[in-house]
Amino acid sequence: MDIKTVIAEVEAEISRLHEVKRLLIGTDRGSPSTSFKYGANKPKTRRKMSAAAKARIREAQKKRWAEWHKTHKKKAA
Repeated sequence: MDIKTVIAEVEAEISRLHEVKRLLIGTDRGSPSTSFKYGANKPKTRRKMSAAAKARIREAQKKRWAEWHKTHKKKAA
């Protein structure tokens, strides 16, 4: 078999596979509205954090900063 023949057959098979993919997805362009339906590109929703949780995080961070400042005092110039 000639190498040009093999390359032509591989390209034909790739073309057939692209056609099958297009048929399975159901669109020619693969627009975002259709690709989101399949879950791979589904947009993630942000989780809401309660005010109480934010306050706990804020207080914990302030405690960490205070502890750090105790151990890393500024040296007098």
